[in-house]
Parts: sequence; structure tokens; C-alpha cells
Amino acid sequence: DILKKYKVKATFFVIRPKSSKNIAILKRIAEEGHTIGMHCSEHTYKEIYASEEAYFADLKKVQDTIYEHTGVISTIVRFPGGSSNTVSKFNPGIMTRLTKMLDAMGYRYFDWSVGSSDAGGVFTQEAVFQNVIGGVQTVEVPVVLQHDIKLFSVKAVEDIIKWGKKMGYTFLPLA
Repeated sequence: DILKKYKVKATFFVIRPKSSKNIAILKRIAEEGHTIGMHCSEHTYKEIYASEEAYFADLKKVQDTIYEHTGVISTIVRFPGGSSNTVSKFNPGIMTRLTKMLDAMGYRYFDWSVGSSDAGGVFTQEAVFQNVIGGVQTVEVPVVLQHDIKLFSVKAVEDIIKWGKKMGYTFLPLA
């Protein structure tokens, strides 16, 4: 609703929706012209990163679900934990292999350059706002990571957009 109010498009990296409520949200994301990226089907690192085959099987599930409900064939990815994560250290070298395989298959993966810390570092609207505005000022092309399942983080979006527009920033989805 906030993005619509300010005519801002974003990228939503989605986990495979399983409830009718989340499927409706996925459809709305597509209908309103936002970019849909793939995150994962199951957010269990030991399963996702067990092997290249396991990763791609998980990715296919989310890709198929996105297509089934929106008609969108997504080819952009955000790895659970990011492409240089340490959560996959139990399988040495898998991230290097996966990034090369994705590139070779025509997919594009994205990491973030600005973290809101809403996944565990902070727990207030003001802290998310401060992390984002502080971070975007330190990089040339900021890619902000925020989670829409945290109400305090969602509430910070309006403040971030208002501040960004006032400061001359442009908000664009990844493509």
C-alpha cells in the first residue's frame, strides 16, 4: 500500500507461497508492476545448500509457483544468506559453483549493499529507517534489503521513501 501511495516499484524476492493469502499477495505484486525475484522454496540452509541439485530443485519449486500464479517467468535470484554467505560452509565451494551455474543458465543473482538489519539486528521502525538512510549514503547504487514480514520494517518504508525523494533519490526495481 505504501509503495502504491508513492508510485514506487520494488523487487520482492519471494519464498514459495503456500497459503491463499500469500498467493493473493504474490498476484498483487505482479499486477502492480513490481519485479518478482526468487528467494527459495524452503528456507532451510542444510537442505538448500546440501548440493547443487538440491539448490536447483528448491529454486524450480519457487519459479514454478510464481509462474503458475502470475504468468511471470522469474530469472532473478537472491540467495538465502546472500551469495557470500557463511551458512553454506558445511558444503565448501557450493556458493562459487552455484553463482557460476546461475550465470551460465542466464539467471541473475543479486545481493544487497544496504541492510536494514530487520532480520535480527534491530526491532524498531526508527532503527530500520536510520540503518537504511545511513547505508544508502555510503554506496553509489544502493540495493536495500528489507523484509515485509516485519511490521516495524514495513512502517519504516514510508519514512524512507519520503526521505529519499526529498534527497533526490530514485527508487527502481531490479531487472
